[in-house]
Parts: sequence; structure tokens; C-alpha cells
Amino acid sequence: MSNSRPSQIKGESLDAVLPWILRLGVAACFLGHGMLGVMQTTAWTSYFNVLGVGRDTALHLMPVIGAFDVAMALLVLIRPVRGVVLYMVIWCVWTALLRPLAGESFWEAIERAGNYGAPFALFLLMRDDGVNPWLGSSFRDFLDERQTRMLAWVLRLSTVLLLLGHGALGLIVRKPVFSTQYSVLGLPGAGIEPYIGGFEWVLALAVLFKSDRRLLFGVVAWKLTTEALAPMAGSPIWVFIEHGGSYAAPLALAFLCAKSRSPIVNVAAIPAT
Repeated sequence: MSNSRPSQIKGESLDAVLPWILRLGVAACFLGHGMLGVMQTTAWTSYFNVLGVGRDTALHLMPVIGAFDVAMALLVLIRPVRGVVLYMVIWCVWTALLRPLAGESFWEAIERAGNYGAPFALFLLMRDDGVNPWLGSSFRDFLDERQTRMLAWVLRLSTVLLLLGHGALGLIVRKPVFSTQYSVLGLPGAGIEPYIGGFEWVLALAVLFKSDRRLLFGVVAWKLTTEALAPMAGSPIWVFIEHGGSYAAPLALAFLCAKSRSPIVNVAAIPAT
């Protein structure tokens, strides 16, 4: 027998947990990205070249752009503004697309789905206050069934894409830096990337077709572990922090699965429209 009651997350639970998971993830993403800009990450000059900006000018601009990103991180923690959160979505999509535009694999943009999926999910939670909808900073009191399903799909697809993207960088692209990172754990480095990438594709398919809390908590633990390899292999700690959306998206979906009264996580349970 199907459950006909609307799926609702009461205001107290929603305000206390779900928005904060996403706010922390988005803030971490912008803080990490901003600090890498402040540090003048030389590898980023190729992204500025896409816009015709030379290396020297790019290095001068990076701290300014980075400081603005840090300010956005603080704002989303202190007082998220609906219009600013939408800007964060657009900015994260753009910075992700700069990678394939600069000649890198398109999977690099897919792998960063958490960076733009998490702020988009946060945007969906924010209420249109009516007077000036873009300056509002309040959250919905509850989610009806349609809103819950929409939010769940945004979080689910973000999680699926970030796993597919990261997996493809090992399985297909054979990204060289992965060898260095895996060798930190005593793994053979070169040659193991496709196997780990294939495992991440299996995880992605599992999340797509039937997400449950245990699986999603496992994804969170997996992402925290694999992204932690970057600073362990010598990269700045900000590289790990920058992937905040990759941790927040599956964690928020796990919380949503726990709170929802309707079967939002099984693809087969979602009726055709």
C-alpha cells in the first residue's frame, strides 16, 4: 500500500540540520578555493588564458578573486542570501567548465558536481520572501513531497556525477597525480587507478538506483578518505577543504532519506509524470 501523506520535514529539523550541512559544505568549497587563489596557484594561469588573461596579470588577480571567495564563504555561514547563493552555483559551474575549456578532460568538470550541486540544493531550501526574493535569507518551514523529491534528485545526481567524474579520471584518463596519492597508502600507484575508478563507478550506480543511509555514509567516508590523500601527498590542505560539496551532497541526502516519509531514494518507486 502506498503512503499518501505528504512528505514533510518539520521546520525545526530542517533549520537545525539540513541547511547547515549544505552551508558548511558550500563554505568549505569557497574557503578552500579562495585560499588557493590567495596562494597564487600557478596551475590556474591556464584557466585565465581561456579568457585571454596573461600569466602575470592572472597571478595578480588570483588573490583578489580568492579574497572574494573567502568573503562568500563567511557570508553563507553568517547570513546566506538567496541571490548570492544562486551566484555561487553559477560561479562553481563556470570554474568547473574552465578546466575542459583549458584543455583538461571534461571529467574534471563532472567530478566537481558537488561544488555546484550543494549550493543549488541550498538555494532550493531558501524561501522566496516576496518583497525582494533575491535578498531573502530564510529557509522553508517544511518540504512537501514534490519539493522533497526535487531536492533529493539534485543531491543524488550531484553525488552520482562526482563519483563518476572522479572514477573516470582514474579509469579512463589515468590522471598522473592519483598514482602519487595512492602510493601514500602503500598501494602500487601506477596501475591501480582503473580499479579504484571502476569501484567508484559501481558506487555511483548504486547511489543512482537505490540510495540508503548506510551506502551514503559510506560514500561520505570514501570521499573524505580519497580527498585526504591530496594533502598527504604534499598538496595544500585547501585542496581537501575545497571539495566540501563532495562531502556535503551525500551527507545531506543521507539526512533527507532518514527524515522523509516517502520512498524518495528508489528509482523504481518514483512514478512517471
